[in-house]
Parts: sequence; C-alpha cells; structure tokens
Amino acid sequence: MPKIQNITVLGSTGTIGMNTLDVVARHAELFRVVALTANRQVDRLFEQCRQFQPDYAVMLDPDCAEVLHGKIKLAGLDVEVLSGIEALERVASLPQVDSVMAAIVGSAGLRPSLAAAKAGKRILLANKETLVMSGSVFMDAVRQHKATLLPIDSEHNAIFQSLPRDFSGDLDGSGVKRILLTASGGPFRTVPLSDLDNVTPQQACAHPNWVMGRKISVDSATMMNKGLEVIEAHWLFNADADKIQVVIHPQSVIHSMVEYIDGSVLAQLGNPDMRTPIAYALGFPERIDAGVSSLDLFKIARLDFEAPDMVRFPCLDLAYQALRQGGTTPATLNAANEVAVDAFLDERVPFKLIPAMIESVLQKNSSKPVVALEDVIDADAVARESALEWMRVMGYA
Repeated sequence: MPKIQNITVLGSTGTIGMNTLDVVARHAELFRVVALTANRQVDRLFEQCRQFQPDYAVMLDPDCAEVLHGKIKLAGLDVEVLSGIEALERVASLPQVDSVMAAIVGSAGLRPSLAAAKAGKRILLANKETLVMSGSVFMDAVRQHKATLLPIDSEHNAIFQSLPRDFSGDLDGSGVKRILLTASGGPFRTVPLSDLDNVTPQQACAHPNWVMGRKISVDSATMMNKGLEVIEAHWLFNADADKIQVVIHPQSVIHSMVEYIDGSVLAQLGNPDMRTPIAYALGFPERIDAGVSSLDLFKIARLDFEAPDMVRFPCLDLAYQALRQGGTTPATLNAANEVAVDAFLDERVPFKLIPAMIESVLQKNSSKPVVALEDVIDADAVARESALEWMRVMGYA
C-alpha cells in the first residue's frame, strides 16, 4: 500500500484548486488534504472544508476568515481557521505536508510558493507569476533546499513529459533543438482588429477551449498568458528566448512539443482539461486516473498551426523583450499587466490599451539586478504605481 500523500492546496477555490480536489477525491486512498486556502470565497471554501476536513483553512482576507470561522464552528468541524499572508506561508511549509499545489493567481502566490520551496516540499506549480517575477530566487531556493518542482500549466507539463526523464537543465546535452510552446490564440485570433475597440470583459473571458478564471482568460485574449509562459519555460527548462517558439494551435489538443536535433518532435496530446496535468503531477512518477475522457482523434479530424501575429498580440512581444532584458523587467511586466487587466475587468481601461499601458510602464522603469526577493517586491510596487500614474494621466483613474 503506497504512503498517503499529505497536501496543501493554495488557492483551492479557483479553477486549478477545484480541479485538484476533484482528482484528489477520486483517490482517497492516496491523498489527504491538510490545508486549503482562498482569498475571499467563504462559501466555497466552507463546502470544501466539509468535504475534505483539512486541519487548516486559510483566508487571505481577515474579515472573510472571521466569517468562515463562524461557519466552521457552527458546523462542528475540527478545522483551524487562519488569515493573512503569513498563514499562507505557514501551511505551505508545515512539517507534515508532502506536496503543495501552488494555484494562487497572480503575485499573491509568490511568498507561499517560495516558502514551500525553502521547506523542501514537492511543489506542483500552477502560479506562473512565481517564476516570472522571481525566477532566479525561486529556482535557487528549489535547488538549495532540494525541493521537487513539477509544472502544472498544461504547456509546461507537456514539455516536462516530452523531455528525457533524467533531464537536468541541459537542453544541448539532451539533444534538444527547441521548445515549441502551443497557444490557442484565444477568443480574438481571427476577429478583425477594428472590432477590438469595444471589447467587453465578458467577450474577453469567453475562451474557446479552456475553462479558466477571469484574469487568466483576459491574459489568454491578449496572449500575455503565453508571454508569461515563455518566461516560465525559460526558468523551468533553462531555455534561452531563442529556443522557445510559440505556435498558435487553435484546437488546444497538442499541449506543447519538444524538437530534438535528429528531427524528432515529441508532443503531448490530450483533451483541454486541467485534470490531466494535475493528475500527472500528483501521481508522479506513476500515473493515476484523472477522470478525463479519452481523446477522440476522429472527432477532432484536423490539427492547425499558425505563427503568432505580433501586431495582433503585442503583449507576447513585450514578454519576449522582458525575458531578454532580464533582471527586474519581468516582474515589472507582470505587475503592469495585473493592474491593466484589473482595470479592464472593472471597465476602466479599454482592452486595446492593455499593451500600451504595459509598454509605458516598462519604458519608465529600468531593469535592476535580482539578488533577493526584496528586489522583486520593490520592482513590483514601483511598477504598480507607474501603471496607476499612467491611468491618471490618460484619464482612466
């Protein structure tokens, strides 16, 4: 009988978190949930506590934590309710926890993910901002504390599966020519550019293939999501920008590919369902049932590929530029994007001005070396203020 794996799920009420718990529920003999965390979704976290009965439930918002505590007490559940960023770090590094699903969206996931790395945990990384903002700091912590890092993004998980099992960060030594990172192209891939002037949040969040949160859906519409994944792939696989090629693949069936110097191209295929990479990481190195339906190649019938249009998707180009510039520039890019997307979702900034806002912040803030986490946090704060200043000057505040 295999040892039960104790898990903390950071961001359990989001799409990745809920899919993680769906897989966990299918394998009660393999997994035990120690801690669940959320930002403000009290009711959903309470229901998860009733189902999985964790030792801890953490809410980032203290007022919401107080409400949750009342519900937990009334239901007679033996769950300790905590709040704040320090509590997130605590449950990510508990001695009894084996694995941490890092699924908090945005920069809020950085500190608890880093805490898990410093505690030497097995980290299932779905929070791409951790690597985008603090790639060198995070990867140094993973190596120094002998943590295990397994990527959850479908693209990076596909690359991980397509690389040699003993891959240690040397692409040339493994015979790898380049990484082919696939992208759906989002909801506006074929929409005339003139029609993007009046895009609504609802339209931008209507992804053709994937069910995702609002922020990531907007990032997919601008292809900033793919740009962030390019930066993430750089850190995960020690790949220079020139060795990472983005390929538009509208069907989202091939999740990414690895091209080798002998001409072989290995790809990972599957239905667009996040439970596949989640189950792969949860069970690694074994494979477990994810509850995902079989891929019907006859129904799909065709697979299409296109080169990305940088005029249509300037955010992707900005991400490549940030990766090449290095230092704090990726953190600046990420912070400006988070402010821009929030403003768009609040209907304060037009969709088409998201890249302009990001580019302005990048031009205003020069890159600095990243030596410690504080360098990243400082760059993030400065970039956010620059983004807000841009909004004020442009009349969008």
